[in-house]
Amino acid sequence: MQTLNWIDWGVLILTLLAIVAYGTWQTRGSKNVKDYLKGGNTSHWWTIGLSVMATQASAITFLSTPGQAYNDGMGFVQFYFGLPIAMIVICMVFIPLYHRLKVYTAYEFLENRFDLKTRTLTAILFLIQRGLAAGITIFAPAIILSVVLGWDLLSLNIIIGVLVIIYTVSGGTRAVNVTQKHQMIVIFIGMLVAFFLIVSDLPKDITFSKALKIAGANGKINVLDFSFSLNNRYTFWSGIIGGTFLMLSYFGTDQSQVQRYLSGKSVKEMQLGLIFNGLLKVPMQFFILLVGVMVFVFYQFNEAPVNFNPTATELVLNSEYSEDYKTLQAEQKAIFHEKQELIYSFLNSGNIDTQQQLAKVNDASDNIRNEAKTLIEKAGESQQIKVESNDKDYVFIHFILNNLPRGLIGLLLAVILSAAMSSTASELNALGSTTTIDLYKRNTENKSEEQMVSASKWFTLLWGVLAIGVACIAELAENLIQLVNIIGSIFYGNVLGIFLIAFFFKSVKGNAVFISALITQIIVIGLYLLNLYDIINLPFLWLNFVGCIVVIICSLLLDFKKTTHLDKGILITLIGVLSIFSTLILYN
Repeated sequence: MQTLNWIDWGVLILTLLAIVAYGTWQTRGSKNVKDYLKGGNTSHWWTIGLSVMATQASAITFLSTPGQAYNDGMGFVQFYFGLPIAMIVICMVFIPLYHRLKVYTAYEFLENRFDLKTRTLTAILFLIQRGLAAGITIFAPAIILSVVLGWDLLSLNIIIGVLVIIYTVSGGTRAVNVTQKHQMIVIFIGMLVAFFLIVSDLPKDITFSKALKIAGANGKINVLDFSFSLNNRYTFWSGIIGGTFLMLSYFGTDQSQVQRYLSGKSVKEMQLGLIFNGLLKVPMQFFILLVGVMVFVFYQFNEAPVNFNPTATELVLNSEYSEDYKTLQAEQKAIFHEKQELIYSFLNSGNIDTQQQLAKVNDASDNIRNEAKTLIEKAGESQQIKVESNDKDYVFIHFILNNLPRGLIGLLLAVILSAAMSSTASELNALGSTTTIDLYKRNTENKSEEQMVSASKWFTLLWGVLAIGVACIAELAENLIQLVNIIGSIFYGNVLGIFLIAFFFKSVKGNAVFISALITQIIVIGLYLLNLYDIINLPFLWLNFVGCIVVIICSLLLDFKKTTHLDKGILITLIGVLSIFSTLILYN
């Protein structure tokens, strides 16, 4: 594996320092709350759109998504199918209301509509899930870069966290927006360069269309799955239904996103920014997945390791399972050479039997990789060492370090770290703002503008330190991008339901919503744990749907005597929908 030379180090360091320095310099001197928390309401739609996109597109997106496609194909893009729908609803309902009320956070609205305890509960739910997510967005690139580059993990966590804290604390919302705009430019350039280099590094007689044909023969470009089975995590229906609920809650009620568009010059600028995000986000995710598919095709013509995690490979080769692992490596090498003949035979003939043979060979290769994971886990247990056998998150970084020319390695690493910084900055900015406005300001009196700005900076710093702490104690899940979405799904449905009640069910009061939110959160966490231990089958995306429906039903039942006939009709319908869904869960 290549190590970084001075060119890569130069590109990486100069890119990151330029972004931090520019954001700090451009936003120096924010003295009042409006400037610091809402960027002075000066953002144009393109800044909002890129900032919103950068907040969601963390380093996890650029590390995990190509690996997801390498292993499972393009189906993950269905996860984002609900996003354009959510953008339209937010533009029509959420933005005009937030702008009219001149709120600093989404949760201020809830006190006006319900009461203080409901506002506080919702803000705390946000702080819990987003505080955890901020740690993971630091940890994700740090754990992988520490493994493949040999850097110290603790130091990486601190470096990434400190760089973000510098400009986020210094410039507030405007600093985040300004830096994210430039970070997204770096990210787009980096991913485009990576894609063209992958395609150009394929054999000269393998065109892009032939590469797609090879990927298709191995089931990697099957985008749509219209099945209703809950056994499939990513389907058209889970994306349209569960994804819409998740995106509505994330973009409509999560302060890390709400704060991005609240900085807009006008309602129109805010709406255009979100529409821009809605139009570009799905194609962007499709393209990142396509990069992963092209990496898969690349490794059809270039030998891939049995496991992409170098630390895991080193561990097992230094254990009593070394010979077994070497046997798997030899089998993988033999399959690689057999695969070459089948690929060219398939491309020349298009014969269905050859395609099936090629698919069987790749299935055999997958089985070898799974056996390797088992050996790695056994080696870790025997040596009492925690090691990650699942290597999805290491696929793309392995390709970068071993196949890109000097200078571009530094650029792609800058892309990954820029994405980590942009997402983490939004999260820390929102955590500091929510703590300041919804907890500190609401429970103190007669604070000056300077005191509020100072408090926000200190809270942002505190959350930054806590995020670094979470990053330092975190452990890898099956796939990092899934871990972030799982954390969000546990809380988002409940929060979205609270906001929908506030918007559309005027007869429901604060006590009913508060009690319902507590009950719903317990139910959702319980459902997640039941699924985790295979007692029921409920993919995490559906938790958004269930949480939202349950909190609405509970609230309407608790305030049943006050509800209108229309609300009672909606209640009966929602109970019916939930009953049908529950039957599907039990049936599966």
